[in-house]
Amino acid sequence: TLFDGRGGEHAARIEEFRKAAVIVAVADREPADRESPLSLTLAQGVSRGERMDWVVQKATELGVTRIVPVLADRTVVKLDSRQSERKLHHWRAIAVAACEQSGRNMLPDVVAPIELHDFLRDVDATATRLLLSPTGTQRVTDLKVPERKIIVLIGPEGGLTELEQRSAIGAGFLAVRLGPRVLRTETAAVAALTLLQHQFGDL
Repeated sequence: TLFDGRGGEHAARIEEFRKAAVIVAVADREPADRESPLSLTLAQGVSRGERMDWVVQKATELGVTRIVPVLADRTVVKLDSRQSERKLHHWRAIAVAACEQSGRNMLPDVVAPIELHDFLRDVDATATRLLLSPTGTQRVTDLKVPERKIIVLIGPEGGLTELEQRSAIGAGFLAVRLGPRVLRTETAAVAALTLLQHQFGDL
């Protein structure tokens, strides 16, 4: 089975193996809708190596629509333009593999790393915007999401600074907490996405 990344699948038969390619005979496209009714964007503070890879993989499996790697003051990973491009190709490949594994046939939009202040400046004002914070006063179960469109902002290792959190709140983000314990950035991403898909999506 081949998928085109845009919501369709094709039954196919392998006809020939070549050194750098596989030749297949492809049948007609069959639509297969496995997408969540919730449009979910994860704005994830870039973390080290395998942690970020793991977040991209699990976020894809959990049905996110868009992944935005965010560079914040406490981001340990420093990326120049060449490194950002290489990381972007790497994360997109992880998303493709996660789609293959999970049976998802719509690729999430994984975008290039962006500075937090640039992300906040152009954030979608029509979406429900959530900032994960241990000091948040609301829980996911308290939320109302009228448009079924959510953006979740999660800081890197060490979290967002107080100034960054104030900037996010100024951009319309609501501070929410997941519980009494402080979670690692990659744990927080999976926990938040799971709760949101359960509450408003298709889990």
